[in-house]
Amino acid sequence: MTDGLFFRETLYPGVQVSYACDSILYQDRTEHQDLVLFDNPVFGKVLMLDGVTQVTSADEFIYHEMMAHVPILAHGAAEEVLIVGGGDCGLAEEVLKHGSVRRLTQVEIDSSVVEFSKQHFADFNAPVFDDDRFDLVITDGADFVARTERRFDVVIVDSTDPHGPGAVLFSEDFYRGVHRCLKPGGVLVTQNGVPFLQRQELVDGMARLSRVFADATSYVAAIPTYFGGHMTLGWASDDAGLRQTPVATLQTRFDAAGFATRYYTPEVHAAAFALPRYILDAVELGRNRA
Repeated sequence: MTDGLFFRETLYPGVQVSYACDSILYQDRTEHQDLVLFDNPVFGKVLMLDGVTQVTSADEFIYHEMMAHVPILAHGAAEEVLIVGGGDCGLAEEVLKHGSVRRLTQVEIDSSVVEFSKQHFADFNAPVFDDDRFDLVITDGADFVARTERRFDVVIVDSTDPHGPGAVLFSEDFYRGVHRCLKPGGVLVTQNGVPFLQRQELVDGMARLSRVFADATSYVAAIPTYFGGHMTLGWASDDAGLRQTPVATLQTRFDAAGFATRYYTPEVHAAAFALPRYILDAVELGRNRA
């Protein structure tokens, strides 16, 4: 055990969140970011990039299930899926549970994150690397969506927060790139932070998405790792009906998909779009600034 060692979260000014470290499993300065993986007695393996918590082995299933299954089951016929970011490949593992998905393309800027995740998070991502539908592309995500001739039913942006290399993935130009490579009726889902502590991030995100898509909003999930209450996941589509898919329809699609979940249910899916007032206020403020 590494006595007295704590890793401090650096994301929230005025708030200190830190994790006790039982042992450091991996630490490196890559071309793009500082990376550390360590064991915590509550959250298990904890991955931090540039001092910001990305994923833990104890609760990754909540974030990844809600990012993957909500857009795919709302869409109902997603065959081509794009993930931008998501180097730990936990999101890819959830997407590939859907037999309807013919190809999953994952664009990640930092190959070293994928390589070390392959080694250290095999407990949840091992099936990804044996699946012929998985297509990993190491490149800049913003450049990819601006140039690709491929078209996707669902795009999921599993990014860091809007600082450093992840900032471009919150820009209006990036969202326009996503829009151009979505098929008609497609949907974009994004990571939009914890609005109790990152309200402006949500307001700005909703403003930018609303300038590009006919329907932009958020849905929520309660993820213990991400301190500060509900986490918001951005939702954008030109089909406003997708987020109003009836529970009965979601249940039929979920049953047909034939896999078990630990957080997601069709009822939770529908309820996630019922936003607490303070979050809805931020969403509406962003829309009004579009």
